[in-house]
Amino acid sequence: MISKRAFILVMDSFGIGAAPDAARFGDTGADTLGHIAAACAAGKADRAGLRAGPLRLPNLEEIGLGLAAQLATGELPAGFSASHAKGAYGAAAELSAGKDTPSGHWEMAGCPVPIDWGYFPRQEPCFPPEIMSELIATCSLPGIIGDCHASGTEVLDRLGEEHIRTGKPICYTSADSVFQIAAHETHFGLDRLLEVCQVAKRLLEPLRIARVIARPFVGERSGGFKRTAHRRDFTTPPPELTLLDRLKDAGRDVISVGKIADIFGQRGITRRVKGEDNAALVDVTLELMQNAPEGSLTFVNLVDFDTLFGHRRDVPGYAAALEAFDKRLPELQAAMRSGDLALISADHGCDPTAGGTDHTREFVPVLFFGPLAPARPLGRRTSFADMGQTIAKHLGISPLAHGQACF
Repeated sequence: MISKRAFILVMDSFGIGAAPDAARFGDTGADTLGHIAAACAAGKADRAGLRAGPLRLPNLEEIGLGLAAQLATGELPAGFSASHAKGAYGAAAELSAGKDTPSGHWEMAGCPVPIDWGYFPRQEPCFPPEIMSELIATCSLPGIIGDCHASGTEVLDRLGEEHIRTGKPICYTSADSVFQIAAHETHFGLDRLLEVCQVAKRLLEPLRIARVIARPFVGERSGGFKRTAHRRDFTTPPPELTLLDRLKDAGRDVISVGKIADIFGQRGITRRVKGEDNAALVDVTLELMQNAPEGSLTFVNLVDFDTLFGHRRDVPGYAAALEAFDKRLPELQAAMRSGDLALISADHGCDPTAGGTDHTREFVPVLFFGPLAPARPLGRRTSFADMGQTIAKHLGISPLAHGQACF
């Protein structure tokens, strides 16, 4: 019997065209891949020392990325061809009520989220004063600063020096259901930051806030602050059993690479591995392809696409990151065993040409490859859960509660 394993690689925020319900989210016309490819073709994504010219993703295209995007939008992205794909390719729309990171990952693992999360209003201050007062008192803080909607890098440049001077943590949010706390790793302390985040998660539970994120940083002056790899997400657990729970309960190994364990509230995980950036996370995945046991699932989140480029609306940076990942894909393919199945997908979009800094409601690519993946179209899928159902079938566990297997 062939020894079967599975690998899921989430290109965080890599949408391929506006979802059918995009207008409800204000995302009509969103297209992360299409707009990046168009900008590159027009010479608008060139950056000295980084990249230049048309978007080049030959390995992803060979699996079926361009054809998956065509399923989503009706058109091939600029520079892509209609040549036959060697993988199983499709485009999936999301059932979950939100376009946030947890909902996207959970639905991919067979658990759509039909109810929406709580969000903070676009005003200053934006956090409930009674909850902030309790957070300050419980954690013996001198106060907080921020109390606003902001991007992570902007808020550090604006408030980082004040934080160091006063000892007040920087609290901010985004259009997602999230409460973020930035604090200096040495001046404030990493352990203390994590303790404050745990208290904040408890206090915010009645508001249905999905995540509290610890954002540690280093540096001493505005313009020189840098967030570190010690980020930690405190996430509400999924409302139902996921593919991860089912595999763990069956005695299988479920290996989290990057922030997967945090996204799933530490549930359904047997092993956790971190990495500094996309390159390091790919390195870790290659190592796991050498030693992950039979029947295991390795679940990888490649976060740089979202945090470094999508939210920052950095088209050249996003394009360069896509090309860098594409160059590593042959290594991943070469490391696969005869019974392996790999999936490349995304949890939502984050079109870097859109206004604001929010995620965008988009189709995501469904790209299965490996020795056991058929070379054929999978069509438009009506739920991310179809991907989890396909992995469950491949690994030989009973069907999940949601989704239809793609093959």
